[in-house]
Amino acid sequence: MNNTTKPNEINTSHFVPRKKKISKIIRTRRSIYADEFVKRNIPEELLNEILTNATYAPTHKMTEPWRFIVFKDHYLEQLGSFLAEYYKDFYFKKFSPEEAFEKYNLLKKYPLNSACVIGVIMVLNRKINLPEWEEVAAVSSAVQNMALTCTAHNIGSYWSTSAGAIDYVNQFGLAENEKSLGLMYVGYYPDDLEPSKKKRTPISSKVTYFQ
Repeated sequence: MNNTTKPNEINTSHFVPRKKKISKIIRTRRSIYADEFVKRNIPEELLNEILTNATYAPTHKMTEPWRFIVFKDHYLEQLGSFLAEYYKDFYFKKFSPEEAFEKYNLLKKYPLNSACVIGVIMVLNRKINLPEWEEVAAVSSAVQNMALTCTAHNIGSYWSTSAGAIDYVNQFGLAENEKSLGLMYVGYYPDDLEPSKKKRTPISSKVTYFQ
């Protein structure tokens, strides 16, 4: 065995760049919306990596309470039509006919540049009595793993938990113990996309130490 592979003998200089890389991925992850995507197919190998990394999220008692549906090609058109019809009455009640029609058409085209859209489903284990919030937390961690993997590969992502997104997934034969948690849009973005200007609250105002 190469001695340098032993944990207590790892050179600190080898570890620091890796640590910085992980921190950069976490801190540059952001929501990038589907109307900002540019049309480009995602390699199957990379999509499989994104989905596989989701399954390495923390899960109490190894319930692995997640399932995913990948929507591509004509399903993106179907999704756009579904969302446009879903919010049609709301738009025409709230906005002028011209504005409502514009929003209707925008929503119809909204998913089309996505590389894919992933339906997020929580699968509750009826044999193991866990609080539902723990299973929601596990699925949320799985989605975060997907988002971080996307960021590492310069791919945009956005988790939509709107009523329309949740009900779209509900159409696809969910079992009694399953719940739709919405849709994750995945796609490539232009090189000149402006970085996020959102600021995080300093950690000093969020942490209390007891010593």
